[in-house]
Amino acid sequence: MTEKIKIACVVGTRPEAIKMAPLVLALKGDPAFETSLLASGQHTDMLFQALDHFGVEADVNLDIMKDSQTLDHITTAVLGGVGRFLDSNPQDLLLVHGDTTTTLASALAGFYRKTPVGHVEAGLRSRDLTRPFPEEANRVLTDRISTLYFAPTPLSAENLWAEGVGKPRVFVTGNTVIDALFWTLARIGETDLLRGMPARQPLVLMTAHRRESWGKPLEEICAAARSILEKHPELRLLVPLHKNPAPRNTIMDALRGCANVVFTEPLGYPEFVAVMNRSLFIMSDSGGVQEEASALKKPVLILRELSERPEAIETGTGVLVGTDRNRIEREALRLLEDESYRRSFADADRGAPFGDGNASARIVNIVKNYFAEQSGRVPGS
Repeated sequence: MTEKIKIACVVGTRPEAIKMAPLVLALKGDPAFETSLLASGQHTDMLFQALDHFGVEADVNLDIMKDSQTLDHITTAVLGGVGRFLDSNPQDLLLVHGDTTTTLASALAGFYRKTPVGHVEAGLRSRDLTRPFPEEANRVLTDRISTLYFAPTPLSAENLWAEGVGKPRVFVTGNTVIDALFWTLARIGETDLLRGMPARQPLVLMTAHRRESWGKPLEEICAAARSILEKHPELRLLVPLHKNPAPRNTIMDALRGCANVVFTEPLGYPEFVAVMNRSLFIMSDSGGVQEEASALKKPVLILRELSERPEAIETGTGVLVGTDRNRIEREALRLLEDESYRRSFADADRGAPFGDGNASARIVNIVKNYFAEQSGRVPGS
């Protein structure tokens, strides 16, 4: 038996945990690899709740989170913590995900040590470094110092090739969030939250937290939501509140006292999936929700001016409405009042642009082949 290939996967936020968990499970289940999961702790409770859902435990927790943490703090704490981990536990490959500050700082720690970095969800681009902020810069910079690129869609692969990344290092795999979604759908039943809502009452889910929307844009989003509810009092609007006080307080102040608004703390992933699946449509500035809604065939109004996931817009599973209250209200009312239009989002012809639920298995095979080519052997043989 040859020596196992040592792989460390890094997660820092709840979305990272959700999207990396299926891949961690696939790697840990393969005898070719010795897999470690490193949690930065950029998020705490939300991160570990997500991991618990998948039955995954972090091998190392840097526990960096503090009140009112800055991007400077996250960057330096993760860079130092991941660096110390790699110094004492050299790895054959470091896997990072997406576009968080944990992702960039971890990739940089690997780059400094000449450890190959594999970027899961590589190649997404809005082409504006300030939107989303700081995520667009994080993903662009991470792609500059990575070794292997796991692009979720053909378009994201084309973005990388256009930037000069060699084609042999770019692989179209689908997005691991669809793996997580399908895994969860197969295991959830009715949740307590939904059990307490009348079955016939139409439900709309809204999430909003992007930094570039703080202040006036978020106030516009909430004004649209209030107007929609005034015109359709039969609706119930469910709003999970972000832990960050900036978007949280704005939303609560703007919608306080509004009939049929239900505020919740951040939902666990199984409950969030159940709510998405029950909703008539979704209003969100989240990237992951655009992907999940597409797979669920649920209309999503994208509360951003730009999206690095244009596949949702091009296939018609998402509508880019920005933060202008009139645009948001107009599209929401169309979904509410034109049933044929709303049902068209479930049209199979729109496709599944973000994958089929097998991205993790593809990435495992790609990594195996990569090391086989590097060493001239089959890993684990």
